[in-house]
Parts: sequence; structure tokens; C-alpha cells
Amino acid sequence: MGKDKLRKFRENLTFSCFVQPEFDEVFRCDHPLKGHWRTDFFHNDRPIILELGCGKGEYTVALAERDPQRNYIGIDIKGARMWRGAKTATERGMANVGFLRTRIEFINSLFAEGEIDELWITFPDPQLKTRRAKKRLASPLFLEYYARLLRPDGMINLKTDSKHLYAYTNEVIRHFGLPCEVSEPDIYGSGFADEVLSVKTAYERMFLAKGLPITYTRFSLGGRRDFPWFDWAEDEKLGEGQGSRTARVTPRRSGHRAHTSPREIPSGDFFVYTTNFLEEKFAFLKF
Repeated sequence: MGKDKLRKFRENLTFSCFVQPEFDEVFRCDHPLKGHWRTDFFHNDRPIILELGCGKGEYTVALAERDPQRNYIGIDIKGARMWRGAKTATERGMANVGFLRTRIEFINSLFAEGEIDELWITFPDPQLKTRRAKKRLASPLFLEYYARLLRPDGMINLKTDSKHLYAYTNEVIRHFGLPCEVSEPDIYGSGFADEVLSVKTAYERMFLAKGLPITYTRFSLGGRRDFPWFDWAEDEKLGEGQGSRTARVTPRRSGHRAHTSPREIPSGDFFVYTTNFLEEKFAFLKF
């Protein structure tokens, strides 16, 4: 872990828009902000929109700038990346933006029933290997998480360059009979992209430079709460060579990490170093 990461981890804790729960605040228990994000964090009664896997927070900040009458929270586990969005929001004095560093699997410990009005998922890892299908953010497992925090009419927006993830999401929608407002396989080629959909993250600009179409799906859960797992036949057709994000001519989100020895870390930063090292080292664990 590089020294610049440590600097960003420390600075994150100084941002009023940045929330980093302790493990024992979310593991099999409810965080103090659960059910109180409007009153205790945003200090208003406006709708709350979550962006899952927000990365650097570009989309979260851009949406919040365009719509100051709604509150936006970006969620990710990569604190060094989230630093960029949190710093931008702080520098611009944006009161309707928050960043929450946690695993998405813990969101039901952080948000109450019906507390969230809408979800955005922008360019997630498509998890192309069949054995990783349950990690897809549009899988039945995650839909059950979303059903517990979304309003009954809350919408889910998925923007991705992955044709496989796009097709998988549409199969999930079909399988469970979910209401679908939009299923667009090429938002720019068709001219469908409006001002909001035209917001481009660094990943999206890279995909567009490669000539990849950008897809968009907007759907709701229709009040459904149970989503039994099912296997999708198309997953079995994926060859082993397509099993990583590199098959989509783009680097993996989790690239090579520079190593920092604990001996190089000032004593006051050792807890920060240890916590972040363990979270990244064992990020594959599901609780």
C-alpha cells in the first residue's frame, strides 16, 4: 500500500461528507445512521439516491450538481478512489453529497426499509466467470438487498459497456417479471442519452474510445422481495478466456498494488494501514 493511499485514507476522515463505519457497527447490527440519513446527515427531507460501486465518485458528484433538490450517496470499498469524489464535493461545498465506505453486502445494516428512492449502478465489474455470477450487482442475491431499502416504486438504473451483463440483467428482469422502463443497447448510437446519461466517468470514456456501445437499463422490483437463485444458460457459453474484465479490453478495477512495509508507516497511521490492508486483502469475503 503506497504512502499516497495512506494520505488519502487520513484525509477522508476529515471530510464531513465521508462516512466510514467500523466493522462492528455494520456486521449483524444496525448503524446509528440507519433510518436517519435525512435528519442526521443531510438535514433535510429530500429523496436519497445511492450509487453503488461509485469508484472516484464522478457520477455521484455530477448527478448531485445537476439535481440539488435530491441527496446523493456514493458507496464503495476503495477509500483511495472515493477520496477524489469526497474532496471535490468538499471543495465545492456540496451539501447534498455523501460518500459511504463499506461493502455493498452491508447496505441493509445502513439503510432502513424504504429509506432509498433510487439506485444507480455505473460500470460495475460484470463478473463474467460463472462461479462469480452471484457477485453481479444485478443478481438475485443483490436484488434481495435492494428490496429491503428501496421504496416500493424505487427505480434501479444500470449503465454498462458489458453486453453480457446487459443481457443477464434483462434475463433477470424477464425471469422475475419485473417492470422495466428502459432497455437500451446503445444509448449514444440511438441518440437516447439525455443530459444525465451523457455524464461520462473515466471508465466510460475509455470504453467509448474503444468503440464499445454503452447500454442502459432502468427497472423496478415491482414490490417483490424474494428472488430465488437461478442459473442462466448463457453463462455456460462463456469461454475461460472471457472470464475477466480484461476480456473487454480494459484493465481490472483492482490493479497491481504497490507494497508498503509496516516499518515505513508512522506509528499514528498503523491502525489506518492495518484496517485498509485487511479490507483490501480479504475483500472477497462475504458476510
